[in-house]
Amino acid sequence: MGSIRLSRILRKETSFTVQGILDAVGAPLAVCGSDGELLLGTDPGMNSGENGVPVILEGRVLGHVFGGGAARPVASLLEHLAEREVEKRALARETLEKYKEIHLLYRMSERISTRLDLEEVAGAVLDEARQTIQATGGSVMLLKEETGNLEIAAGVGQEQPDKMTLGPGLGIAGSVFVSGRAEIVNNAPCDPRFLPGSQKIESLMCAPLRSKARVFGVMNLSSREAVEYTAAELKLLNALASQAASAIENAILHEKRIRQERIRSNLERYVASQIVDVILDAPEEISLASENRHIAVLFSDIRNFSGTCESLAAEDVVGYLNTYFTAMVEEIFRSRGTVNKFVGDMIVALFGAPVPMEKAETAAIRAAVRMQKRLQSLDDAWIRDHFHTGVGVSAGRVVVGNIGSPRHMDYTAIGDEVNVASRLQAEAKGGQILVSRTVYEAGRDVFSFRPMGPIRVKGKQKPVETYEVLYGGKTGT
Repeated sequence: MGSIRLSRILRKETSFTVQGILDAVGAPLAVCGSDGELLLGTDPGMNSGENGVPVILEGRVLGHVFGGGAARPVASLLEHLAEREVEKRALARETLEKYKEIHLLYRMSERISTRLDLEEVAGAVLDEARQTIQATGGSVMLLKEETGNLEIAAGVGQEQPDKMTLGPGLGIAGSVFVSGRAEIVNNAPCDPRFLPGSQKIESLMCAPLRSKARVFGVMNLSSREAVEYTAAELKLLNALASQAASAIENAILHEKRIRQERIRSNLERYVASQIVDVILDAPEEISLASENRHIAVLFSDIRNFSGTCESLAAEDVVGYLNTYFTAMVEEIFRSRGTVNKFVGDMIVALFGAPVPMEKAETAAIRAAVRMQKRLQSLDDAWIRDHFHTGVGVSAGRVVVGNIGSPRHMDYTAIGDEVNVASRLQAEAKGGQILVSRTVYEAGRDVFSFRPMGPIRVKGKQKPVETYEVLYGGKTGT
């Protein structure tokens, strides 16, 4: 808006009113602009400025009124009219800004209300902001809980997403994140907090992204050319960030849900659903890093599997194995075990990893008994008649965790007790469950056992005391 001038005030109805006052006074009066131009009156000869009463607005002389004693009240009237004009313009400006804000928020709401992709939401918000506020670039930076740093989630113009990260408190954006207060920096390179990047930035505005009482990111608008961002534009950016925060948080939660469902889908192939819930609900207590832990290990294998299936078509073998594995895994999960791996027709299960478990030994025995009984009661008669499994269970301290190369890792267990469980399984006849002395000691008050004497295990100097679990099943060869 232009500056206030007397010529604009003395137009149309206002000039008639002032002229009427001049006529009523009856004395010769003249109103001149700041450049000496006669705006109203009948005596141009009075436009000397020597005896004129100045018309002043906010310290600036708009013009003069000439005419002796009658000039002062007319000058006061003109000053009052000038002040009213300033108020009208301020109201019009405020109304326009409010309209722009409401229109922008409404338009943005329409664009992002149905979107759940984080980058799409952030991009739409930045695009709408740049249509209203002068900027050559913009970005949305979000706090990454894993690193504790602010990272660009989406950018437009000169602030395209890259590897840029900021710690809370670092840079202007990091400072706004910590303070939670939006800022204008119209001479960014001179600000001691400014961290220059690959793109030139002269002026910028930052507003926090807030959810309830928590700030979780920052929204930035910037210009490579020097501009004078105003308080009104900062207010608009703040309102935009406030509305955008809800949509961005919804998109973040949606991504987390998708990621969690993907994790759940993968985990449920190996771990009982109740254990998956524990892992997902309390990730801080679950570690896949290598560690020494007391667990129980179960090995199960079909006796003479190759000979039994050599006359079958490959697709029939796969079908029978899938039916068998489905039933066995269900029983392992019922006992809160983790399926560690399948090796041919062999199953390896862990009890007490990755989720710690009290009485892991009894859980493993219970799973072994259920597996044997389930196998005897399967609907498929061919599997009942031809699949006879031997099970071995041992327990003790082993190393569990992600083990392998940087390109491929498996969660597994390594230690003497793993070898013992494998050897016990190899010694067990079809339908038999053999356990080590440690497992026997832990489960003897719950299950019935029969001593089987010591067996030699490769890698161990002393023989392993072995016990058979008595569960009323049939023992084959």
